[in-house]
Amino acid sequence: MPGYGRADSEWEELVHAGRGFLVERATRGELTTYTELNVALAEQTGCRPFNFERADERAAMGHLLGLIVERDQELAPSEPPVMLSALVNYEGSNDAGSGFYQLAKDLRLLPLSASADEKFGFWARQVKQLYALHGPDSVVA
Repeated sequence: MPGYGRADSEWEELVHAGRGFLVERATRGELTTYTELNVALAEQTGCRPFNFERADERAAMGHLLGLIVERDQELAPSEPPVMLSALVNYEGSNDAGSGFYQLAKDLRLLPLSASADEKFGFWARQVKQLYALHGPDSVVA
């Protein structure tokens, strides 16, 4: 798991804290932004925040979100699979980033040739499923 200038132990902390933060957001029925997630991770772990002005640091955040999705499926498998990263949007946007859709394609949850409308519909369904799975009326959080 090492990479992007971070040790394995740091990635473990970030995955754990990031998953917890996103599950809490799903429980409250809320989306978040990359910036809010970044601040929460730095506060909760003491790890250095990601510097979004650098392409490699933006890629590292994408890598982290992929690890969070993977860990979430290990700890709380769902059918159909849900991606916690669906809750993370760009500031001022109401849609996921391109990395979310690429991961969905890699996981075979979204066709490689998906149109913009298909992508948006997939994202909206993922968000609804996350709220249903983790929301206040769910049995397991």
